[in-house]
Amino acid sequence: MLSNRQVADAFDLLADLLRLKDATAYRFEAIAYQRAAEALRELPRDVRQLAAEGRLQEIDGVGKAIAAKIVELLERGTLSLLEELKREIPQGLVDVLRVNGVGPKRAMLFYQRLGITSVAELAAAAREGKLRSLPTMGVKSEQRILESIEALARRTTRMRADLAWQAAERILRALQALPGVLRAEVAGSLRRGCATVGNLDLLVATYQAEAVMEAFVNHPDVVRVLSQSKTKSTVELESGLQCDLRTVPPERFGTALSYFTGSVAHNIRLRELALQRGLSLNEWAFTATDGSGREILCASEAEVYAQLDLPYIPPELREDCGEIEAAQANALPQLIEVSDIRADLHMHTLWSDGRLSVREIARQARERGLQYIAITDHSHSLGIANGLSVERLWSQREEIQRVQAEFGDSLRIYHGIELEIRADGTLDYPDDVLAALDIVIASLHTGLRQERAVITARLLNAINNPHVDIIGHPRGQLIPDREPADLDMDAVFAAALATDTALEINANPHRLDLDSAHARQALKLGIKLSINTDAHSAADFAALPFGVRTARRAWASPEQVINTWSRERFEEWIKT
Repeated sequence: MLSNRQVADAFDLLADLLRLKDATAYRFEAIAYQRAAEALRELPRDVRQLAAEGRLQEIDGVGKAIAAKIVELLERGTLSLLEELKREIPQGLVDVLRVNGVGPKRAMLFYQRLGITSVAELAAAAREGKLRSLPTMGVKSEQRILESIEALARRTTRMRADLAWQAAERILRALQALPGVLRAEVAGSLRRGCATVGNLDLLVATYQAEAVMEAFVNHPDVVRVLSQSKTKSTVELESGLQCDLRTVPPERFGTALSYFTGSVAHNIRLRELALQRGLSLNEWAFTATDGSGREILCASEAEVYAQLDLPYIPPELREDCGEIEAAQANALPQLIEVSDIRADLHMHTLWSDGRLSVREIARQARERGLQYIAITDHSHSLGIANGLSVERLWSQREEIQRVQAEFGDSLRIYHGIELEIRADGTLDYPDDVLAALDIVIASLHTGLRQERAVITARLLNAINNPHVDIIGHPRGQLIPDREPADLDMDAVFAAALATDTALEINANPHRLDLDSAHARQALKLGIKLSINTDAHSAADFAALPFGVRTARRAWASPEQVINTWSRERFEEWIKT
């Protein structure tokens, strides 16, 4: 039976093959299939269950026609339309589309004129000089394609958000220091808070575009210039990541930042609203549709939304998942901010696999303005992490009490544990030990490839234990190396709600688990969230913004996240 991810992959392939067949004629169909794929990939429920309940059209981007195709996929394992396109178009051309500078029309040109059906064949043709004589091609174009193929071999499909931010900030710092640069910002999926990105989008407000572009293409992190013009350049960075820079006059910056932040689906909705008001909207301005050519320029994004009679919509919400309707009803949530976080409830010390002593990690927390923390080292079954026996656990408590006496009222230190949920579903410590701790986080670390019923039962056993307060990184994913466990999240949510167990958004960029889609579903049901860094070192505290961005994408307000609560309220909750 097909999983959510497999159904999503089928729709992505369908979209690519339609673009290859005719990019213009099938443009909107391809966008619709791609949007459905994105929604299915982030769907917090099993698509098979929704199909059985006749509720597929509740999925964002899924209408009657796409719902019927999902049913066909689930019942037959394939789509008749997809099979028809596979017979017409070699699937290897989908990989050719991943080569920078090769769009659908050019890929089909290579196929029809030279019989090229794979990246390897394209590389061979470029090396042999066979591309240069084709329409729209030349020696330089041929060389750029060969360089792009070499870059593709070095490039991972997606880059983690933390690595992408590091790359973007290095370039932004250099650009912001240039004379004439009035503003420089990240755009694209990175600005929207996505866990991974395919490329970087940067935007600069300036009247000195050429000087800015020259500095950009000569930045030390740039290994290759893919294209360069007065207002837009594309480069490849050392990591293999592609980075685009666009410059605009300051008076057009708001419209450009809104457009290049996206998402595509959100932008389409904004354009529809503009048309209802007699305006067209592109990346540069609003333009009257009465033929006068009158432009309305927006220096800020707030002006863009105001022109459409909307309040400002934060970037993390711009996915066409109800944010337009909420804005129209003046019902956008007050999203959580990093400054709202008062506590970190998941951190490790030298007692297990951390790098800091209890005193050192407490000092780091206090310096960052936290009011309380929980020390939650690993329990004994996770031997690879030097997990604590019961005897070591009580010895650790003595140290925590000594450090607490030193810190006094400046920081409250709670003694907890990250409790291992064993492969057979049992928990590492007996109930009397758990009852004596201030807080218990239960987590899955092993047996993550077990069948759905088995691994779900393990997690439910932990949730239903009256001493477990939080489920840590519930799905066990590691970005990009490990897929999440195949859990019945409906059952997990039901149990968490019934027992008032909080679910963690682990802020470590390797995890970001729960992801935003599941976190939003949990919040809709009334389940509490906890945003923790899972800190093992001082550097790990810097992960907090990634967890907060994930929570913002889930529409989380401060009230729904237990780390924002006062110490008194938190203590009352863990005692119940």
